[in-house]
Amino acid sequence: MSGTSGAAQIAEAHELLLRLAGRLDDRHLWRYRDWLAAGAVDAVARVLPLTLLRERVSITPDESRLVGAVLLPAGADAERLNAIPWVDEISETDYTFSAESPDRVNLGDSTAVVLGAILRGRPEVVAARTTWRRVRGAGSAARVVLVTTTGDAARLTGELQRVLRALGTAEPVVEVLPAGFESTEYHRAALAAAEPLVEGHLVAS
Repeated sequence: MSGTSGAAQIAEAHELLLRLAGRLDDRHLWRYRDWLAAGAVDAVARVLPLTLLRERVSITPDESRLVGAVLLPAGADAERLNAIPWVDEISETDYTFSAESPDRVNLGDSTAVVLGAILRGRPEVVAARTTWRRVRGAGSAARVVLVTTTGDAARLTGELQRVLRALGTAEPVVEVLPAGFESTEYHRAALAAAEPLVEGHLVAS
């Protein structure tokens, strides 16, 4: 896999993982995005279908087309792909979002400062925001980083995930949306409760 076709395949695989956000567990999603940032579409193709089956994650017809266009040529098992159940539409995910840090730290959010410094001044970054996600009614909060970019979304995802892991987040939640991406309900809910990481940036519609 090389050249334009390789870049397009990575971009489509990144879109598929974006669409699975909120439905596929963070422990799987961040790792598959890490592989994708390194160009390992074949590794994602081998493992993702099995994970979807094991976790009983259904996919929409549009997602099924992405699965067939991206994962099958990259070496996914055709029988496993065919066994993934379909659903006409995605029901509301079981999460709530809040702009307020659960710790209410008075000394400032050092992680947000680091992320803002990394993203500031990059012309390809259209928007950079952060929010906190909880399982509805219970559970600890997870930081969600939301970035809109005109650049390489998969590569930027990998970079930000590595930064968050270095800062102590074991399962980083990083959603890098390509400019023009039709946000899912999960992303729209997260963006609605997000605060800027980089002042002066506006969230693209």
